[in-house]
Amino acid sequence: MSGTSGSPRPRTAAAGAALALLVSGCAGGGSGDSGAAPSPQSTYSSVVAAAEPPAATDDFSVVEIGGIRIGAPKNWSIDKASGLLCMRPPGQDACGYGAVQVIPHAAENDPNTWPAEQFDDPDGWASDPSACRSLGTAESGGAGVAGAEQLDVDNPQGLTEHADGLRSHHREWEVSCDNGDTFEVRLWFLPESDIAVYVWSVDAQYAALYDEIAESMNTDDYERD
Repeated sequence: MSGTSGSPRPRTAAAGAALALLVSGCAGGGSGDSGAAPSPQSTYSSVVAAAEPPAATDDFSVVEIGGIRIGAPKNWSIDKASGLLCMRPPGQDACGYGAVQVIPHAAENDPNTWPAEQFDDPDGWASDPSACRSLGTAESGGAGVAGAEQLDVDNPQGLTEHADGLRSHHREWEVSCDNGDTFEVRLWFLPESDIAVYVWSVDAQYAALYDEIAESMNTDDYERD
């Protein structure tokens, strides 16, 4: 059974804007985007700090790790362990299939400095891209990987703007397993801050929700090295 989605991902602009305001606590940020080709991670001095602590909405709460604030669906479980924050959808007991990971100092703490050196590679979807993560094999790890390819993303130049005005590299991969399964992985990476928002293996029913979660991230209080 495949963990990847071949269906389009509808977006609700109003919902996305409301979630961004929830986390940022203010209207807009200093992205430095003035019509020129955007670059990842605008300078920190141009970012407008949140004026007030954000308030929760009916569907989302604000969660935090290491000064990174981000919107989490209220019916999802939140774990903090091993230096990362994990949002688990209903019915998932592990930080794996369907989950969203928020990883501060991602490359600094990874033995392979992932994703700093790999995010543009066909096999850059994981630090160790060798195990199948489809729904049928996510827990058992009983299948290997046959190949992977980067998918086109909706964002111009492959960049996503977050609630604080910073822009990250947005990458998506479709991975083929040696048992015939496929699955999808998503990554948003801020290279200077070394922050990753990572969907370990996409659950198609949350395809649009992942984008809203990632876009809501605010790093104003994050301590950068």
